[in-house]
Amino acid sequence: MKIAILAAGPGIGLAAARRFGREGFAVSLIARDQGRLADLTTRLREGGVQASAQVGDVTDESSLTRALDEVGPVDVLLYNGAGAVRALTPVLEVTRPSAQDAFNSAVLGAVTAVRAVLPAMLERGSGTLLFTSGISAVHPLPFLGNVGIAVSGLRNYALSLAEALAGRGVHVGHVPIGAAVAPGSPASPEAVAETHWSLHVGRDRHEVVLGDLATVQAAISAL
Repeated sequence: MKIAILAAGPGIGLAAARRFGREGFAVSLIARDQGRLADLTTRLREGGVQASAQVGDVTDESSLTRALDEVGPVDVLLYNGAGAVRALTPVLEVTRPSAQDAFNSAVLGAVTAVRAVLPAMLERGSGTLLFTSGISAVHPLPFLGNVGIAVSGLRNYALSLAEALAGRGVHVGHVPIGAAVAPGSPASPEAVAETHWSLHVGRDRHEVVLGDLATVQAAISAL
């Protein structure tokens, strides 16, 4: 069994690699930074996880496709690239370039990744597509203008995939995060990883929101 984790980093990506690795998955990490990948794979291997890495940029179609081709067929794809935006732009300041920046990482990277791995999943009649995003995918937050536009598109894509793939052996799961990705939080890296694992094995839900929208709104109002 193999999982490919895209935009892998030391938070959610590493936690998910460890969680799936404990279940016997071979982990393939994809990110832009070769040095970071080397560090992550070393840490995983020291923990007994079979890990490899490929350099790939979720905002570059040819780079990402090449990396996934090097990985080969996967049982699970975890797309964690929605947060790769270069800058947050409040909604009244959103420009075409800032919206495109967010869309490239959140949506177009996901589309590229799915098109690379889905045909083999459908041929086998099994597989899982997992996506991580933020709470603005579910509820508009004006200070996350460009990101909200993009991640709501990612959510629509994920849930549309879930409907289109029903009965074909490929499960789709989406995890919008509405809390700090930090130790002790409802959305700690380990909690996010566990949620993705539960979506993969349970296959009875397509979306789990981590955190509480009212808490997020209260925190924003207090700023």
